[in-house]
Amino acid sequence: MTILGYTALLIGVLVLGLAGGFWLAHVRNRYERNRPKGPTVAELLQRLVHSSNNGIVVLNKFGDVVVHNPRADQLGFVRDNRADARARKAAEQVLESGEPVAVDLSPLERGTLQGRSPAAVLGEARPLGDEFAVVDAGDESDAVRLEATRRDFVANVSHELKTPVGALALLAEAVLDAADDPEEVRHFSTKILHESTRLGTLVSELIALSRLQGAESLPELTTVEVDRVVEEALERSRIAAESAGIEITVDESSDLLLDGDGTLLVTALSNLIDNAISYSPANSSVSISRRRSGDFVEIAVTDRGIGIDPEDQQRVFERFFRVDPARSRATGGTGLGLAIVKHVAANHGGEVKLWSRPGTGSTFTLRVPGHPVGAGKSAGTEETATAAETDSATEAESAAEVDSAAAAGSTADSGSDMADVRSVTVDADGFKAVETGGLR
Repeated sequence: MTILGYTALLIGVLVLGLAGGFWLAHVRNRYERNRPKGPTVAELLQRLVHSSNNGIVVLNKFGDVVVHNPRADQLGFVRDNRADARARKAAEQVLESGEPVAVDLSPLERGTLQGRSPAAVLGEARPLGDEFAVVDAGDESDAVRLEATRRDFVANVSHELKTPVGALALLAEAVLDAADDPEEVRHFSTKILHESTRLGTLVSELIALSRLQGAESLPELTTVEVDRVVEEALERSRIAAESAGIEITVDESSDLLLDGDGTLLVTALSNLIDNAISYSPANSSVSISRRRSGDFVEIAVTDRGIGIDPEDQQRVFERFFRVDPARSRATGGTGLGLAIVKHVAANHGGEVKLWSRPGTGSTFTLRVPGHPVGAGKSAGTEETATAAETDSATEAESAAEVDSAAAAGSTADSGSDMADVRSVTVDADGFKAVETGGLR
């Protein structure tokens, strides 16, 4: 082929190329003009998955995470792009059977305080085809908590209200039988007043405990002054202390701050103080101290009362459990005070710690997350919340030293639904320190 022929061929190729380019550009422009405005279906599906209130994770046949949304991380069943072993096991069963499988992905690690993290995460694994499976789980904490509250409330009302109601009926009959004897009428009327007051207190505390367990939403947390909480709790308990001849000693103001609900914290602390007063001998003292320990604020209440046997220390936070039932009835205790304290602490992401020795006394320490240091007032000097936890065994043996530092206490006025005991430690003398913790 001559040079002229090659030239003509090259020109032809260029012309065809330009024509093809113009045609493709024309087709593309038509496609862009006719293309619907807005996101594609795939983009919308991705947005739907990522905005879901449920945690969603897609797994392949090897259990590897293909895609997941941020909620799966928040609920804790996907960590570092790796699915929880229970989710992987459920996905494996789904791929084998082809049928949906229910799975419980509730947090397993309770050793550290999780504050308000989900307590019950329930979901379902479903097949997607082509050896892929999806695990879809949501936070069911409120539903689980409400069901437990309903169950406990019915059980408590049916069991605990029988006694005062029955007593009122018997006393009313006694009043009728003694209608002609003014002294007997006065005697039985006083008992009726006592029982009716106790019944009213019991109902009020049952309602309060049910609210704390989940019948109402958690309190909105605000910055609270610890000194004010202590002052208000002392004011509530002052008359009871004076009537019992108990001296309450308080450490110096601390300027400590914490994040919480002031009303609930005052209620919890006054319950601890009332409990200490009820189980302390006359003319003894009850001590209150506060300090900051790491990220927590600790308020300790120490008495020199009857103490608690080691075998009872894990049960004192159960509802209606009483170390000394006779004393509790005499003082009008309902057995719910410590249950309320435990749930107030748990709802704040905190805990209640107990140190006790029979015949010496007890120290209950309320621990609640403090306000971040530097965001408000200074953290203050660290006070010793309970000498029973830090003093040597020899010091604990001496009654004088125990009286100056700590520990004794009461707990008979206990209560809670199954005490959530996180840890039990034994000191050099073989006595236990019990720590409760907190799922709301």
